Amino acid sequence: MAEQQARVEPAGIEITYERLGDPGDPPVLLIMGAAGQLIDWPDGLCAELIGRGLQVIRFDSRDAGRSTHLSAAPPPDIMAAMAGDVSSAAYTLSEMAADSIGLLDALGIESAHLVGASMGGMIAQTIALEYPQRVRSLTSIMSTTGNPAVGQSDPDAFGQAGPPPADRAAYQDWSVATKRASGSPGFAFDEAFVRAHAGRVFDRGVDFAGMMRQAVAVLASGDRTARLPAVAVPTLVMHGTADRIFDISGGRATAAAIPGSKLVVFEGMGHSLPRELWPVFAGHIGALIAAAERGVPVAD
Repeated sequence: MAEQQARVEPAGIEITYERLGDPGDPPVLLIMGAAGQLIDWPDGLCAELIGRGLQVIRFDSRDAGRSTHLSAAPPPDIMAAMAGDVSSAAYTLSEMAADSIGLLDALGIESAHLVGASMGGMIAQTIALEYPQRVRSLTSIMSTTGNPAVGQSDPDAFGQAGPPPADRAAYQDWSVATKRASGSPGFAFDEAFVRAHAGRVFDRGVDFAGMMRQAVAVLASGDRTARLPAVAVPTLVMHGTADRIFDISGGRATAAAIPGSKLVVFEGMGHSLPRELWPVFAGHIGALIAAAERGVPVAD
């Protein structure tokens, strides 16, 4: 199905989404990280999920891609937020969680399996805490709990690239540099694919201020560790040993906080979704969902 837009409540914003697979199959809501667009969920990974009898819904979060951008909000002050002053936050992860629920409402979906990557994992955790009746299972990938003592970022994870350029070709160069620095050293780096994908991202809309608003939202939302034991749905946590954006301690802490969750660690995986692992990711997610649909515990 081609990209569509839905007006979602309670924010009354437009969310661009794509619904793939058989609408009669169990729905899987894919939630991407900061500045991530729906196309950042690889087509091949989506095909793997669909091939396992799942319906896939991927979307642009607020301030990303073709969804509503809150350009009139006060300027985000990321440095102040990192120092503890989050007064420049335009919204929180709870409001982004509400957007996801609003999209499910617009699509007439009562409950879904959630798969979130990076900031998307944090949003998925928040949905599971704040809207438990709408969640069938939770998968948190390369994410963390919000506790600053775990999941720390390497300050040089993006090298010396700086903010994204406004020129398309320069943006593609920037993307190659940043993805190489933050990606998965244990797997092949496909520069041609990264460059072509960056062109698609640029054409759909790049908003650095929007990315900063999302980053401040993460910091303004605090630590979920004390609340995560309340997550009662089958949960899978996946993380790489070479993640420089969110250290693997974030994934370990997430799994430790959620009772009965399953942790899967990938050697050499950084802050990316390597092509070689798409069938493996889909296999783990598919197994979790199959167990959740049957009401049985997640297999070790």
